[in-house]
Amino acid sequence: MKKKLLSLSLAAMMTVSLAACGGASDINENGEFNPTKNITWICTSSAGGGSDLFTRKLSEIMTNEKLVNDQTIVVSNETDGAGEVGRNKIATMKSGADYNLLTFNSGDLMPMVDNTKNRAENFRILAIMAVDKQLLFTSETAAEHKTDYAKAGGDLTDFGAAIEAAKNGTYVVIGGSKGDDIATYNALLEELGLTQDQMGYITYDSTGDAITAALGGNLDFVISKPAAASQYVESGDLTPTLALSTERFTGNLADAPTLSEIGDYENVEKPVWRGVAAPAAMSDEAATYWSNVLGQCAESEAWKEYLELNQLIDEYKATEEATQYVADFQADYLASKEG
Repeated sequence: MKKKLLSLSLAAMMTVSLAACGGASDINENGEFNPTKNITWICTSSAGGGSDLFTRKLSEIMTNEKLVNDQTIVVSNETDGAGEVGRNKIATMKSGADYNLLTFNSGDLMPMVDNTKNRAENFRILAIMAVDKQLLFTSETAAEHKTDYAKAGGDLTDFGAAIEAAKNGTYVVIGGSKGDDIATYNALLEELGLTQDQMGYITYDSTGDAITAALGGNLDFVISKPAAASQYVESGDLTPTLALSTERFTGNLADAPTLSEIGDYENVEKPVWRGVAAPAAMSDEAATYWSNVLGQCAESEAWKEYLELNQLIDEYKATEEATQYVADFQADYLASKEG
């Protein structure tokens, strides 16, 4: 009798443990995962930036299209340690792995492999959703321009003039987010033949924070993707100044020239892939579920409208292809660092 009671007790403990982890209790008789409680979606950028808008649009589509079994998606902006704390939380998560998602892009991966032991293989890569490009913007409407270039009477709408000013000793300052923005800035600096002492860079937790600094007159130019800047262009608070691309953007960004149009330079671009990841401990069943849900998002009219509005490139890849894509990107990046 004691052995029987002990067996029943152990079985009950195992059932509770599995339920707490969001494991077997949420996998039906057909071997399919179906969420039965709230989902946490971590975004390691501040509210208002491109990554935050990306995250909230996808979670909105999932909810509106009833793709998550009527469960609530809670977006959590976790920016401590430039986002590394949030990424490490996902990388090392064991309990509840099936219920946690992470917005993950090339701008997150680059500083992560530079500064931590985490690598792409510490995550489940669920999907690549789109590729983004950047521009330089300026704020002509700032109440007070506080930079050396602006105080010297520099034309904030003419990046060619800013290049010449930097070469002649006037300090020009650019701001932006981390990761891909810094990589783009470095590529731009190299092409222009300038140093950080001539054209500096200030790093912010998100593009939204950098835009706020530009609107406050603390920056000459801010790097942003269209999504984060579009509302400010519409309101007249930001002016697109340089397309960091091999060709001009369209719509209200069409006036921004490429680098080759303003001087004897090669165009500079650092396309940013945007994806969704999860803890490596996520079950195979849940990974299949989330990859399928993200695939349905990619096919939705709301997502297509979002891509068109923000001039992103449609680049959906399901989990298997996305995993290889990110692994190849990481290998190329690490090789470039060694070179």
